[in-house]
Amino acid sequence: MNSLNDGSYRFSVLPGTRDHRGFFIQETTYELVDVSDAGWARICLDSAACYYVDPANIRAS
Repeated sequence: MNSLNDGSYRFSVLPGTRDHRGFFIQETTYELVDVSDAGWARICLDSAACYYVDPANIRAS
């Protein structure tokens, strides 16, 4: 993961990554927002597109 000056982290996801509902998500760069108590990583593409994914599907970009 790459740390930006504002303390956020940017990374990409592995090919074939699905969100918590089972839908495939786009292979691009995301920002890590937080990790839920259930273990899902909340990642956001922008202010309108966020997803919960398995943290094992995150890779350094």
